[in-house]
Amino acid sequence: MAKLTIGFGIVLVLLGIIGFVATGSAHPTALIPAGIGLFFVLFGVMANTEDSKKRMLWMHISVTVALLTFLGTIPADIDTIRLSRGAYFAHPAAIEEKGALSLLCLIYVLFCVRSFISARRSRLA
Repeated sequence: MAKLTIGFGIVLVLLGIIGFVATGSAHPTALIPAGIGLFFVLFGVMANTEDSKKRMLWMHISVTVALLTFLGTIPADIDTIRLSRGAYFAHPAAIEEKGALSLLCLIYVLFCVRSFISARRSRLA
């Protein structure tokens, strides 16, 4: 899971950079996913250890941050749906980027929950 977290962080960094460049490098807020992605790279590096307690701590921190990010971007999901149905927004690229951030965080949370359940079952068996 630590490698998945690092990979997820790299994808978020790329999303932020691509969003920043796509908006003409005029909107620094497009780099927010990149900042969040750097945290996930850090969490993944810290979780890449043999100490199971430290690994568990950092993975739980990373999934909590991902869940909070997803919950915080739920309005962007609604705006993304509205955008796909033809609604007008002043900055549609921002809506799309926030929607992508939300979707990626949801997918990451689901992968982590599945991994946590699997780890729990293997410990109990």
